[in-house]
Amino acid sequence: MTGRNVELRYLEQIYRQEGNQLLVLYGAKENKYRDLLRAFCRGKEYFYYYAPETSADAQLQRMWQEISSYCKITGMDGSYGMFFAHAKSRDGSKLVLAVDEFQHIWKKDPSFWDGILEWKKHKEPEQPTLILLCSTSIPWVEQEIPKLSGASLKKIDRILKIEELHFLDLVREFPGYTLRQSVEVYGVAGGMPEYLERWEKEKGIRYNICTHILSEDGFLYGKARERIRGQLRELSVYQTILEVLASGKRKLNDIYQATGFSRAKISVYLKHLMEFDVVEKVYSFETGGWQNAQKGLYQIKDTYLNFWFKFVYPHMSDLFGMRPEEFYDLYIAQGLDSYLKRYFVKVCMEYLELQDMAKKLPLQIHKMGTWVGKKGNIDIIAQNSVRENIICLCSWSEQKMTFEMCQRLFTSMEQAKVTANFYYLFSANGFEEDLKEIASQEQRIILVDMGEM
Repeated sequence: MTGRNVELRYLEQIYRQEGNQLLVLYGAKENKYRDLLRAFCRGKEYFYYYAPETSADAQLQRMWQEISSYCKITGMDGSYGMFFAHAKSRDGSKLVLAVDEFQHIWKKDPSFWDGILEWKKHKEPEQPTLILLCSTSIPWVEQEIPKLSGASLKKIDRILKIEELHFLDLVREFPGYTLRQSVEVYGVAGGMPEYLERWEKEKGIRYNICTHILSEDGFLYGKARERIRGQLRELSVYQTILEVLASGKRKLNDIYQATGFSRAKISVYLKHLMEFDVVEKVYSFETGGWQNAQKGLYQIKDTYLNFWFKFVYPHMSDLFGMRPEEFYDLYIAQGLDSYLKRYFVKVCMEYLELQDMAKKLPLQIHKMGTWVGKKGNIDIIAQNSVRENIICLCSWSEQKMTFEMCQRLFTSMEQAKVTANFYYLFSANGFEEDLKEIASQEQRIILVDMGEM
C-alpha cells in the first residue's frame, strides 16, 4: 500500500477506543481507499459489504443474505436496525463493519440511516463495532452528510477524506529518484496512488510519459476521459472548459470569450468540476494590496488532468500520426519546466509545513498561501498569528537564482503592501555568488537549495 501510514494509524487509534464508533471514509477512486481498508482490516474480525446500485428491497435482501452467512444466522429477515444489531464478530472481538458505496443505499432507503441511529444508541455493547461508511462519490458525501440534523450529525464520530498523497510520501516511494525527478513525477501524476504504483521507478520522466500517457496501450492514456466521464455528463462541454483553463485562461470572462458558452453556463459547469475536485478557485493571500490582486481565477486542481489538457489533449490529431517520443519532444519537452513551477511551489509549501511542525522556522505558521497580482506574484506568504511574515521566492527553471529575481519579488511585495520578517529563497539550481554573499550578511534571508531539502 502506497504512503497511507498516517491514515492507517488514525484508523487504528479509533478502533482501539471503547464502545461503538461510526466513521465516514471517502475519496476519489484513484486514491485507493480500499487498499487502506484492506490493510486496516488485516488481522481483525471484519464484515465487508459492497452496495451495488439496485432497488431498495433487493439491497436489503442482499445485505441480509451476506450477514446471515457471515454470522451463521438462519431464518432471519428484517430491517437495517436488526441488521446492525445482529452484526457481531465471531470471536468476541471488536467487529469492523464496512459498507462500501453506502450512498447507493441511503439515496433509496431512509431506514438505512435510521438503523444506524438505532444501533448507535447502545453506549456500552458487549461486542462493540466500528462501522465504516465508505464512498467514492465526493460530491454526494460533502453535500448530503452536512444536511443531517445536528443531533444526527453528532452520531458520526469522524469524517475522513482520503486525499492525494503528499510530496514527501512520493519521495519515500521513489528512493532512487533525485528530488528534481520526484518533482517531475509529482507535476504529472500528482499524488494519486493508483498512478504512482504503476509508474516505472527505474525509468525517467520522458520514458514514463511516452510509454504510459502517449501510447494508446498506456495505463494513463484514457484516464483523463475516464475520470471525467465516470462522474459528469456532457463530456464535450467539460473538456472544452478544461482545455481553456489549461491554456492559461483562468477568468470567467476569458473562458466565455474562448468557448462562446454563456457565463451562467460556465459558472454551473465550473461549480460541478469543483465539487468533483477537478477544478478549484484561486484565492490570493489576503494583504493590504487587495486592489492589486487578481480575483475570480480558476485552475485545474487535478494534477494529471492539468497535464493532459495542457500538453496532450490540444494535439490529439498529431499524436495519432507521431511516435510518442516525437510528440514528447515537439509538444512537451520545451514547456515542461515552466509548467512544473506551480508544483515546485507546492513542494516548497510542504517543506515549510514540515519545518513548522518540527519548530525549525523563525516564526510559527498560522496561515499560508500565494499572492496573485495583476503585475506580479508572490510564490508563498507564510504568516503567524500576529501577522509577521515569511516571504518566499521559488526558482525552478532558471539557471540560478539571482538578486535581480529578488528585486522583482520586492516590487510584487510593494504591490501587495506586505513586508517580510524573513525571506526563504528556494532554488532548484543553486544561487549566484552575489546572492550568497548578501544572505551570509543578512540573517533574515535563508537560502534553501533543492538538493539539500
